[in-house]
Amino acid sequence: MSPANTNIEACVRDSLLRYFEDLGGEAPEDMYEMLLRLVEKPLLEVVMHHAGHNQSRAAEWLGLNRNTLRKKLVDHRLI
Repeated sequence: MSPANTNIEACVRDSLLRYFEDLGGEAPEDMYEMLLRLVEKPLLEVVMHHAGHNQSRAAEWLGLNRNTLRKKLVDHRLI
């Protein structure tokens, strides 16, 4: 794993640990969907920016079909 991937993984882990601390012992709900939603939007924003808002390029970088990317961009109100 590259150092950049390790750094992202560590950031996610640290954020999750803080999330559980902030819950103060209460049980979380729907964490998987919450995390996907919260991570997907900034991922799409950053990739689209670096791809010069070229959806075909961004889809390729993300390993997604362009139509799938477009649907996600619409769902997140990014287009």
